[in-house]
Amino acid sequence: MSDQVPLTLLSFIGAVLWTAGMLWWSAPLDAAAVTIWVVAGALFGFLWHWAMSRWLRWYLGQKQGF
Repeated sequence: MSDQVPLTLLSFIGAVLWTAGMLWWSAPLDAAAVTIWVVAGALFGFLWHWAMSRWLRWYLGQKQGF
């Protein structure tokens, strides 16, 4: 198993939970609202994965003295 697999799974789970929360929070659901929240959830998951992978590389590099 690659080192990126847990981060990828957590970003996917975070994106799904964030999207579900936003859909639940916005009461009147129509096709446009669902589409916007799904796209925003995918963007959230991508950006979270990108930011956490960069932070982990920086943090682990600091701990190892690189």
